[in-house]
Amino acid sequence: MKYNETTQNNDSYEETRRIRRRRQRRRQQRQRRLMIRRLIAVCVLLLLMILLFLAGRGVLRILHGNRETDTRTTESAIINAETNSGGISEDHSDSIADDAGTGETVMDAPVSGLPESNYTTGDGSARAASIGASQTGNGASVGLLSANPVLPDGTIQVGDVRFLAGYTANVSSTAAWPAESDVQSSHAVLIDESTGTIVAQKDADSMIYPASMTKILTILVAAEHVSSLDDTFAVTQEITDYAYKNGCSIVGFQVGEEVPIRDLFYGTILPSGADAALSLAVYTAGSHEAFVEWMNEKLTELGLSDSAHFTNCVGIYNDNHYCTTTDMAMILKAAVENDFCREVLTAHKYTTTPTAEHPDGIEISNWFLRRIEDKDSGGVVQSAKTGYVTQSGNCAASYEISDSGIPYICVTANAHSAWRCIYDHVAMYKNYAP
Repeated sequence: MKYNETTQNNDSYEETRRIRRRRQRRRQQRQRRLMIRRLIAVCVLLLLMILLFLAGRGVLRILHGNRETDTRTTESAIINAETNSGGISEDHSDSIADDAGTGETVMDAPVSGLPESNYTTGDGSARAASIGASQTGNGASVGLLSANPVLPDGTIQVGDVRFLAGYTANVSSTAAWPAESDVQSSHAVLIDESTGTIVAQKDADSMIYPASMTKILTILVAAEHVSSLDDTFAVTQEITDYAYKNGCSIVGFQVGEEVPIRDLFYGTILPSGADAALSLAVYTAGSHEAFVEWMNEKLTELGLSDSAHFTNCVGIYNDNHYCTTTDMAMILKAAVENDFCREVLTAHKYTTTPTAEHPDGIEISNWFLRRIEDKDSGGVVQSAKTGYVTQSGNCAASYEISDSGIPYICVTANAHSAWRCIYDHVAMYKNYAP
């Protein structure tokens, strides 16, 4: 009896231990399942955050393709500029970032199919629809916005300073090669315009793709064929379709909107608007193709045709759309010698004329000028135009009057961000101008 009671007690004890162990195992299993569920929830949450982040970047790219500015400039250039504040894509811009100055996306075909038609100036005179000079009512060629004449001493008066006449630059025997720590752009040139001397250069005579710096020549050629800045142009469906299809920077003019010619000039430069540039081309020459012929004729006139050739007025990438940084400096020189072009290239902000489609006008900016104005460059950067396509990186052309009153022109190409491009220009002016 005593043995049986002991055995029963032992059995009862073992059963109790087994029950406790089973309960403990169940608790541990429940805890493991709970931990697994929590881990899965965290992973799902992280995945959703990543997807939302990627979707957000996609939306920004779409917005960039539709609106920009060299950069400007381009929206991607502006984002890059703001997030890489330690440091130029576009844009831009143009981006931007045209520009904002800055930032344009890759575009690989010239405009085609734009209508050829005649336009009428405010006084009723017919405007040429094919290549050649615009004509007034009596058939005389017009170029009311031509460059300043050469003075008797062989110089050209530009504002309060004088340029050496001509569109060639000679390398100084003491010309500097900017250090990589100062200037990260692959190509750069700094020219003293009072003597026509290259004072600093970095692979300045190699071919580059000028991106939206092209638009400097666009407004120069257009200015030489415009008779009335107060005339208007109705933006066409072909122009807006092309700009959207190719992800160009735009001002935002709508189909049928009657835009003053003056506004097309500012729209071409400040936000690097392809819609404005193409409108200028079609308005002045009758077609984009005819206008490009004028552009290449201007390159020949400037003595740059051996190393420069353009295929479009916007700056979209094309193997046959090229120049050197020195060429682009000479193009900017010719543009700032033109009073109206210099006025456009110098504007920091501008509001377009109110229209039915935009009752308050459209406020546009030259983001390169607005961002560099508080930097110590040893002078005042007065004019600028940015550009960006993948093949050229971020690029810019600018014109400065130094603190000693000497005019300089700087052009850089292939910087990695919009801000880097700005800092490269600051370094070129500050460290290499005598």
